[in-house]
Amino acid sequence: MKLLLAEDQSMLREAMVKLLTISGKFKSVTGVADGQAALDTLDQTYDIVVLDIEMPKVTGLDVLQAIKHQQLPCKVVIVTTFKRPGYFEKALNLNVDAYVLKERSVDELIETIEKVMAGGKEYSPELLPMMLTKNPLTDKEQEILQLIGEGLSSKEISSQLFLSDGTVRNYTSLIIEKLGAENRINAWRMAVDLGFINN
Repeated sequence: MKLLLAEDQSMLREAMVKLLTISGKFKSVTGVADGQAALDTLDQTYDIVVLDIEMPKVTGLDVLQAIKHQQLPCKVVIVTTFKRPGYFEKALNLNVDAYVLKERSVDELIETIEKVMAGGKEYSPELLPMMLTKNPLTDKEQEILQLIGEGLSSKEISSQLFLSDGTVRNYTSLIIEKLGAENRINAWRMAVDLGFINN
């Protein structure tokens, strides 16, 4: 595994690079001091990118957005001290693989990395906004979202559930609003990741 770590606090970055390297779990570990350096360094060969959020020049969320836009194959773990719902929601909207707090050991970080490399997701429970700790979706909203995930259009869903097309669209708008999602597909992905509906 080839890992890139972006962290602006030099002592923390150097310590993390050293501990990750001596763990023997990674083929190489590269540390950079800001988001712009991460973007300059990133290429198709990296398996995993560990990002701080608030960094000079370019934020960790901006790097995540660029990775998704360029469709780079790496997994992304955000490690932060900031328990801000807005940051967390944006990272979820961008389909981050893990979003965890810095107040954890390197061994725990390695466990998180191994989990996401195996296709899993991980979010520190403390970071889940209150609106997302309990399923905010009604049974009907979950049913509609499940059908959205199956690729059905609003008209197809309305036919299947014996609802008007306008009613389905209203439900969909409400779902997107409740989850703070960007669109219907993003809402479906968030609901699956958070366990609100089954994949």
